[in-house]
Amino acid sequence: MISLSQLQKMKQQGEKIACLTAYDATLAHWVAEAGCEVILVGDSLGMVVQGHRTTLPVTVDEMVYHTQMVQRGNGHAWCIADLPFMSDADLPTVLQSASRLLKAGGANMVKLEGAERVLPMIVALSDLGVPVCGHLGLLPQSVLKNGYRVTGRDEASAQILLEQALAVEAAGAEMLVLECVPSPLAAKITEALSIPVIGIGSGAQTDGQVLVLTDMLGLTVGKAPKFSKNFLAEANSIQDALQAYVFAVKNAKFPSPEYEV
Repeated sequence: MISLSQLQKMKQQGEKIACLTAYDATLAHWVAEAGCEVILVGDSLGMVVQGHRTTLPVTVDEMVYHTQMVQRGNGHAWCIADLPFMSDADLPTVLQSASRLLKAGGANMVKLEGAERVLPMIVALSDLGVPVCGHLGLLPQSVLKNGYRVTGRDEASAQILLEQALAVEAAGAEMLVLECVPSPLAAKITEALSIPVIGIGSGAQTDGQVLVLTDMLGLTVGKAPKFSKNFLAEANSIQDALQAYVFAVKNAKFPSPEYEV
């Protein structure tokens, strides 16, 4: 099983980290077999599995259920589970939610979105021995308020995002996801932090990459995100497509400039 210390060592040595989402045992097995060091059980399942328009309807019970399935199929990857919308509304709620994802779901780490509001929660979780992944940039759980947009384009917002990333790390987070952040800013944040930074739509200079599994297999319903590539289009099987994705991430061939936001 990949450990957190191994992921941290990969950052230190400049080795790229490959991550994909998964929601069931079979695909989790093949994602891990392809060489992904990290599997994210994302609340994106609300859209790609359940058919909702946003991630907001997903519950803790559903996240526990899907994490259990993923961990039955996962051979060795580090498994991160999303804390779904409103499961981090306050400190008692986030502690209970995280406990369920780790104890019942079998996750190795929990991920929560945001900055200032969640800093005390990151501190509390970290103090209790819970590995925490932060999430900055585009925040899917805030889509009704903020929409789907790139963040950090101007100097002022870029400085805020950098300060937020440093604060999330200082609070005790041991990994960070940056979503839809301009590549130069993502590179600056990655260099400033000692923890692994995983990008999605944030250029190739982060420590690793993550995509939603259905997007990288060309199974997106509707318009695919600009930052996603269909790896199945040039592959003979899903297994080959997964291996092609891992190879491209590991060799810094993905994302190339045309997939930057």
